[in-house]
Amino acid sequence: MIAGRDADLAVTMLDVADPAQAQAADAYVMAGADGTPFHRTAWLRAIGQAMGHRPIMLAAVEPSGQIGGLLPLHHVKSRLFGNALVSTAFAVDGGILADRPGAIAALASAAERMANERGGLPVELRGGMAPGGDWNQREGEHVGFIRPIAADDEAELLAVPRKHRAELRKALANPALRVETGRSADLLRDHYRIYAESVRNLGTPVFPAGLFRAVLDQFGSDADLLVVREGDRPVSAVLTLYHGGKVMPYWGGGLADARRLRSNELMYYRLMGHGRARGMTLFDFGRSKTGSGQAAWKKSFGFEPRPLVYHDWSVGGVARDVSPSSAKYQRRIDLWKKLPLPVANMLGPMISRGLG
Repeated sequence: MIAGRDADLAVTMLDVADPAQAQAADAYVMAGADGTPFHRTAWLRAIGQAMGHRPIMLAAVEPSGQIGGLLPLHHVKSRLFGNALVSTAFAVDGGILADRPGAIAALASAAERMANERGGLPVELRGGMAPGGDWNQREGEHVGFIRPIAADDEAELLAVPRKHRAELRKALANPALRVETGRSADLLRDHYRIYAESVRNLGTPVFPAGLFRAVLDQFGSDADLLVVREGDRPVSAVLTLYHGGKVMPYWGGGLADARRLRSNELMYYRLMGHGRARGMTLFDFGRSKTGSGQAAWKKSFGFEPRPLVYHDWSVGGVARDVSPSSAKYQRRIDLWKKLPLPVANMLGPMISRGLG
């Protein structure tokens, strides 16, 4: 038991490997409009299993025994990038999920104490409710993109601005392009091959293949893959999460030919239709760096950016620096882009585990 600030609440640590405790936590996440896939115990377990970072689920419990708030965390350990408590690791969202201010304060206080007990670690909250106190608020670094899924394919096409719609029509008219969805080992292999090359071209170390397998395994039918092929050759692919009526393409990419083929445009358009068929109502295009080319591309697809707010706390007020836009990483990024793909795929998983 971890003491909280609110006399009516007790903060405790749930065991995400225990089916009953995990079910209680997930029921709370699924019942609230602000819950995300990154609050779910499936995400905590997948990251712990594939990346080795210990999952921690703090729960603010009411006198009745009901959960009144959650804070999912990973204890990220890295020699290269430093150690931290992160909510949640390798995610674009997370943070405190609570019903009332007392639960927010109790969970924030518990995280601070846990960080101190573990050697003065910084704490990073990638979304969620503002913890207040002496937590630092970071706004303007990233933007998110969400809009409703249209009623049918034709309406979806018309929701795309005219210039980008013309590019999408070229892909739709290409008889060589076809789309496959599912969760098979073959699709997972094709997705990883494309994703690894895509992130190498951006100068980013690829995650281990086991991460994608773990996410598919833990989320079950709430995660799948979509691959675009030119004939038999896979050219674009994405791993998608489904949560609370939202389609959330999360890890996606394309080969160098994707731009010529407009296969990425086709991929996301077909994913919107796939989500509609699953009963989803919103398309969450994820986050991008403010002012980036990726952000501009999503806006040209008919999505308006909205600022994302993150929070961090540390004893000395100094947060980890793991941003790829940081000046100290630019030379390394430029060098990474030049690595042969087999070398990048061998070294990448060892480095990326520490990014969290």
